Amino acid sequence: MNLKQQSALHLQSRELIFRVSLWISGGLIFLLVGGIFFTLLFGSVPSIKTLGIHFLIGTDWDPVSGHFGAVSFLTGTLLTSFLAVMLSLPFSMAVSLFLGEYFTRGRLSMILQSALELLAGIPSVIYGFWGLYSLVPIMQSFQMKMGATPYGVGIFTASLILAIMIIPYSAAISREVIQLVPRDLKEAAYSMGATRFEVLMTIVLPYARSGIFAGILLSMGRALGETMAVTMVIGNANRFPASLFDLGNTMASVIANEFTEATGDLYLSSLIELGLLLFLVTAIISFIGKKVIKRYTV
Repeated sequence: MNLKQQSALHLQSRELIFRVSLWISGGLIFLLVGGIFFTLLFGSVPSIKTLGIHFLIGTDWDPVSGHFGAVSFLTGTLLTSFLAVMLSLPFSMAVSLFLGEYFTRGRLSMILQSALELLAGIPSVIYGFWGLYSLVPIMQSFQMKMGATPYGVGIFTASLILAIMIIPYSAAISREVIQLVPRDLKEAAYSMGATRFEVLMTIVLPYARSGIFAGILLSMGRALGETMAVTMVIGNANRFPASLFDLGNTMASVIANEFTEATGDLYLSSLIELGLLLFLVTAIISFIGKKVIKRYTV
């Protein structure tokens, strides 16, 4: 065997090792997700057998009498998450366009990027403390002017905290994909007399829309699973929210509040089933988001 054949054989063996390592890594991810799902499923079996469909359609959550319904918490989770995304979207898009198109370099750009990274790295409990001592009094004054009960805490307050928390995620990804728009396309539009606003609306945003949707999807997943900050400002009321200013609970917050105090197999299993429901809701929204991204990929 000559040197050239030895080199080719060595490259083939390295490629085989690389491909095997990729398959192993992918399989481990699949096993990890499957392990989480089946662990939650097995822990939920007593609740599923006892409560059945009532768990998914019931609104009462009374551990003393053995009544467990997840609708109130599912509603609170979806309300806070979707409202947070809607509130954060204008700001995250503005920041991403500002950093991706107008100020891509320079001191101001560096300061804003550092601020975004700092916002993303702040622990959620710090957001919760800030919400309790700064945002809640403001919300109480606002609710009094609106004629609502001035709780201060509630669904809307939790949504505001979540909106602030998820801005860095969608803004960072959107900025990256906006900067990847080919310069030739933009220069061609400018050469035909298009204004900067027209270039943004007709070239930049359509080209980058799949990445923007990916950022929104990432921020949605962050909002769905947030626990501590939401627990501190949502009011922790086990009831169906009557309005955006009402007290409520999410699936993550009720698990955090009650899991350590759960007594009895049914109570504990119901909390685990809440975790399973949150897992499935997150997976469904992620699947729908992937379909949307695929549909609008350029």
